[in-house]
Formats: sequence, C-alpha cells, structure tokens
Amino acid sequence: MKPTTSNEIRKAFLNYFAELGHEIVPSSPLPQYDNPTLLFTNAGMNQFADVFLGKEKRPYSRAASSQKVMRVQGKHNDLENVGPSPRHHTFFEMLGNFSFGDYFKKEAIDYAWGFVTGVMGFEPERLWATIYEEDDESFVLWQKYLPPEKILRFGKKDNFWEMGEVGPCGPNSEIFYYVGDMASCDPSRLNAEDDEEFIEFWNLVFMQFNREKDGSLTPLPRPSVDTGLGLERIVRIVQRAESNYETDLFLPALDKVQELLGDTDEERAEKYVGYRVIADHGRAATFLIGDGVRPGSSGAGYVLRMIIRRAARFGRSIGLTEPFLAEIAQVTIDKMGEAYPELAQRRDHILHTITQEEKRFIRTLDTAVIHLYEIARELQDRGEREISGETAFSLYATYGLPLEITRDIIQQWDMTVDEAGFKAAQAAHAAASGSGAFGKYDVDADVYGRLLHDLLANDQLEDGVDYDPYGSPVMGSEIVGIVKDGQAVGEAKAGEKVEIVTAATPFYVEAGGEVSDTGRIIQRDSGFEFRVDNVTRPVNGLITHVGEVTAGETAVGDYVRLEVDDERRGDIRRNH
Repeated sequence: MKPTTSNEIRKAFLNYFAELGHEIVPSSPLPQYDNPTLLFTNAGMNQFADVFLGKEKRPYSRAASSQKVMRVQGKHNDLENVGPSPRHHTFFEMLGNFSFGDYFKKEAIDYAWGFVTGVMGFEPERLWATIYEEDDESFVLWQKYLPPEKILRFGKKDNFWEMGEVGPCGPNSEIFYYVGDMASCDPSRLNAEDDEEFIEFWNLVFMQFNREKDGSLTPLPRPSVDTGLGLERIVRIVQRAESNYETDLFLPALDKVQELLGDTDEERAEKYVGYRVIADHGRAATFLIGDGVRPGSSGAGYVLRMIIRRAARFGRSIGLTEPFLAEIAQVTIDKMGEAYPELAQRRDHILHTITQEEKRFIRTLDTAVIHLYEIARELQDRGEREISGETAFSLYATYGLPLEITRDIIQQWDMTVDEAGFKAAQAAHAAASGSGAFGKYDVDADVYGRLLHDLLANDQLEDGVDYDPYGSPVMGSEIVGIVKDGQAVGEAKAGEKVEIVTAATPFYVEAGGEVSDTGRIIQRDSGFEFRVDNVTRPVNGLITHVGEVTAGETAVGDYVRLEVDDERRGDIRRNH
C-alpha cells in the first residue's frame, strides 16, 4: 500500500533513502545559537553547511533527514502569508536528502523520480520540473523521465538557491504536481504567485558554489546535493486536500478550535484565517518551547512571544475569550510526539509556558488595542497613514503588543507602521538597558537593575516581585530570572550555585539586622530541587533566592514550588 498519512509519508521517505545508503540524521534544534547569520533553522542543509564548505568531516557522504524549520524573519519570512495562504506556515517539516561530494545531479534526479512515482505512486502526467535557465545538464537529465515541454527554464530569482547573503548556493530544479483538471491545464501558470493548482513540493539544489561576503562565487571543494521536500505540501497532494490545513497535520488543531468555540461548519469556514493562524502558530510555539526557547524581548524569545500573542489576538477576534493555546499545544504533542519525542518529554513545561505567556498578554490586550485605535484615529484625522516606529515600540514596551500584531490591526484601515523606526527604537532600548540577544547581560554591568527593567518592560512583573512573607510559607510561582556568576542565564543544573528570581515569594528578605528565611524551591515532576541559603533584595523591586541546585535542572519560565523552612523561621522569631 502507498503511504497516505503524514507519519507514513515521513517514514517512507526516510526508509527509501536509508535503503539507498543514506545516513538518517536527526533534526537539529530550531534555534541557531551558534550561527550569527541565522536566528532559526530555515532549511534542512543548515546543520550540514560546514560539510558542504569542506570545514567538517562526517563518517558518511550521503544523508537524509526530517528537519524542523522556522521561517519568520529575514529573507525567508512567511509570517504575513500564514492564514490567508493555503500553503504557507511559520513552522514546517522539510524532508531532505544530501550528498557531500558523493552523487550529483543525475542520481539526485533519479532518486527523486523513484520516490515520487515508485514509492508515492504519483502519475507522471501530473508532474513538471523547472531548472535554472543556464543549467543544460539538468535539462538533458530530466528528459529521461519528462518530455522537453514539461521541463521549464527560469532565471536566478526562481531557480538559483541561496541559504542567505553568504554561504553555499547553486542552481536548483523544482518538481511540481498539478492538482487541477488536466483538460484545462495551463503550464504558463506554473510559477504564478496566485496559482494553487501547480504545487511545488520538492526542490533539488545542486550545491556548486559558496557566496562570499563580497558577493563573489567560489567553487565548493566538492559538488554536492541538498534537497528539500515540504512534508505539508506532499501530504496535501496525497490526501487531495484543498489546502495544507485540510490534512491530518492540521485538522486535529482546527477541530479543537471549533470544539472550543462551538462553531458550526459554516461559521468555521467564515473564520478560516483565524483558525489557520491559531493552528499554525500554536504548533510553532510548541516546537520552539520544546527546543528550549522561552518568551523574551529579543532574538528567538521575541519571535516565540510574538507568535503566541499573535495567535491569542486572533483567538480573541474569533470569539475565544479564555486561554486556549495549551489545548492546541496538546493536540500538537499528541500528533507529533512519536516523530519528535522531545515534545512528549517536555509536555508539562510546554503547556505551562504557553499558558503563562498567553495569560500575561490577555491581561493587557484589550487596553492595548483600544489605545492603538485612538492613535490610529488621531493620525487619520490629521491625514496621516503611518504609525511611527517610536509609537509602535511604545505599544510593545508598555502593553507587550508586538510590531507584527500592530501591523495586523492597522492594515484593516489601510495604514502602515514604520518598521525601520521600530527596529531603531528597539535597538536604542537594548543599548540603554544593556540587554543582548537571548536575554544575556554583561558580567560587569548592573545585572540586577537591567534584569528588573526588562521584567517590568515585558510584563513579567507588575511593580516588582510579589513579596508576601507573612502569609503561607508555601507558594507556587514562575521563575522569571536566574543569575549565575554575575550574569543572567536561562537555566541552572545540579551542582551550580545561582540566584533564582520568581514572580512571587513567601521568603523573608534579609533586612534590618534580621537574617533571611531559608528553605527550598522544587518541581516535583522533574525532580528539580534548589536549596535556598539566603534571600536578598539587590535593587528595589527584585528579590533573589541564593543557593545551590541540589538535584535536576530548571530554566526561566518553569513553574516551581517555594517552601520556607517554617520551623527555622519560628525559632528565629522566638529568639527575637
């Protein structure tokens, strides 16, 4: 039987290339912390870039993978198309096979055709190929399977692939499947932006060059192959769906949204953009958190915060008034947990993180939108159509309203936002506060002051840490900061001496000659335990629990239980 479900197709692809001698390589994480030119993995070849460049040796010369991919910033940015488009996503899976100086164009085309027609059973009459206009070799090779009129030449814009401004690149050949009525098939529509009958689903990149910083091309040490087959698109073809969202990859999430809303099928169809954004963004957030990203004010953390808040805003616009994204995350984990076990392993953390961020945003969303309406109305009264970057950044700093959401809202009034101005204001804020990418700080600077500043700006604290040493000695709260060796960090492991900041605390702070409480901070599910030796207030509004991680590990965003040593507290009070 031919594979029909997304899980079956993924397995069939990997098994096919394993039988052809390819090493099956696990997906690399989404965040690209070690690559200054990329925020997220945006192609299957990212983890092999140094191999293509000859800088790294692997024990294999051909590989295949199912890679987690994000395209939300920079050159590869699909964000604004998500929802209206039936085929664009922020997160998706890229199946790929790779040759590192092993095979080249002939075998790449042979293998692709064998999988498409042999394993998947696609009808040759519905298949087309495109090539780079100067790539005569590929034109000849494709004629083994397709007549010349079904091999179309295009220019650099369409058929010369580049990872970014620098890096491996080369001519590429794309494979299309026609889903429409063959009697009315018009090949001239194949590369049209608005065409949805020709589905481009597999890109074969023939890596011959490296793009240098000065724009020049230098030959790679060995010609190689990098291919990318979009799982969502091939599943759409196999399941004969009208869009990627009508496949088994997204239908469970869409059904969950309908269940939460109590919508009829007609109402669901009318709200399709909101449904799609929620399904897409909820899935993307689940994978980002599963890969260790936490909501923040810059870098990967900003993107995660933005897509959670954008999904929450769309949810509110179609009638979801209570936090709902954890439900979408759970559906994603159920669907994808077998292929990506890290999702199931981090389920509790994912659900908690996404819920906390959603709740934090919902508290200020209505106020933010009302304020934005007022700003837009004033500008329109003056005949202006653009919101300044400073104003847009103020909305983010004050209400947590990301630029992308501001842009979404004002587009309905045919207005724009000065995005360059927003980035300039954001950079000025980062310089003033000393905050760097991924939430790290300069060791020699006032780490506590800047940490407090960012926590307040990001609505993670209201007026500072909620201090309640006179109530219950036990309290649940979220870790909002960790300081190690004078630097804010994202996590802490067993044996490390750190300072932990929580949104609220029942611990008495050392003051006025009285010693602080001691005790512990724990998380029963994960086995994390932290011994609290001292509690300090380094700056007004910020309280740190000083001690050592005695078991497990924790990270910013984790929900923990704080337990004061009540017996010791009683002894101290009696002595006073």
